[in-house]
Amino acid sequence: MTRIWGIVNVTPDSFSDGGRYLDVDAAVSHGLRLRAEGASVLDVGGESTRPGAERVGAEVEQQRVLPVIERLAAEGIPVSVDTLNAATAAAAVRAGARIVNDVSGGLADPDMRAAVAESGADYAVGHWRGFSSDMYARAEYRRAAREVAGELQERMGEAAASGIAPSRLILDPGIGFAKAGAQNWDVLRGLDEIIALGPRVLIGTSRKRFLAETLRTAEDDDVSEGRRDLATAITSALAARAGVWAVRVHDVAGTRDALSIAHAWDGA
Repeated sequence: MTRIWGIVNVTPDSFSDGGRYLDVDAAVSHGLRLRAEGASVLDVGGESTRPGAERVGAEVEQQRVLPVIERLAAEGIPVSVDTLNAATAAAAVRAGARIVNDVSGGLADPDMRAAVAESGADYAVGHWRGFSSDMYARAEYRRAAREVAGELQERMGEAAASGIAPSRLILDPGIGFAKAGAQNWDVLRGLDEIIALGPRVLIGTSRKRFLAETLRTAEDDDVSEGRRDLATAITSALAARAGVWAVRVHDVAGTRDALSIAHAWDGA
């Protein structure tokens, strides 16, 4: 069964749920609810990576995420930290996180790979071409899936050179990161090229802009959160059928149901 990562954003400005769980108690309660709904991993982040988001310092980021990670890990829940900062990654692992989810794949902070190697945590390596402020200017591809796979293979080599074994790697093609509109669909249609690299593959389409763009019509410009969650569940189920190891979502319950139906259809 494909695993589900539940998103716990401890931020004031994330694109869909910023400010909802900035309070530690609210974030922990949200995480526990996602766990009860079927999340295998809770992915805790303290810095928004939405388009145009401003960076926050590692100290502020740690103030947001570490108390949440400590309390969720104390419940025996596998926790991932969603961060671009090596210092935050190391502190989060000390607080109980088992996975470092770096959407930049080690490009944002030159110390990240060494920090992960030393920590012993698993490492989710994202495909990335630049910070949110200008990432769409870098969204140029001829064959998106093949180019993303090639760049992820480079990140794999860098991780290996830093002492991170392939068994600790999780590859994320970075849907929505330096990819505009149809380029995201090109990557999803070519998931086999990324899966063929060997490590586990994580997909995150949750509530992203390209889903809303696909659903939007001239008569109906308002794509609600609920409609985005339904589109997320469908794309997650299709990704699961393609062979991905996990999907990262806001709506765990809806995605769990979609995955259950897809697995039943396949006779699993």
